Amino acid sequence: QVQLVESGGGLVQAGGSLRLSCAASERTFSPYAMGWFRQAPGKEREFAARINRSGGTIVYADSVKGRFTISRDNAKNTVYLQMNSLKPEDTAAYYCAADPTTYDNKWYRGSVDYWGKGTLVTVSS
Repeated sequence: QVQLVESGGGLVQAGGSLRLSCAASERTFSPYAMGWFRQAPGKEREFAARINRSGGTIVYADSVKGRFTISRDNAKNTVYLQMNSLKPEDTAAYYCAADPTTYDNKWYRGSVDYWGKGTLVTVSS
């Protein structure tokens, strides 16, 4: 069982930056692919970014590509999401996710095995 705890959310002005962190309880963090999803008010949850076990393969949604950077530190059992050039439409609850696979169907459909409880990001205009 992997427990995920997000932190780093908050209120920021448009154009600003935030860095989200997700700490995993599992000692063997490194076997899992990690990622971030987000859910804006009144909208469905959507995939944002994914990083594989070694950090060598990264995938971004078009909506965040070029502005967000996902990374991981396996020694600290932590994955990060650096968010730059934030826009009001980035306002959402951001959820950390983990899965032993990088199957696109699982990730793009949000059918991964483990979820955090989320952290709220609000971008003011």
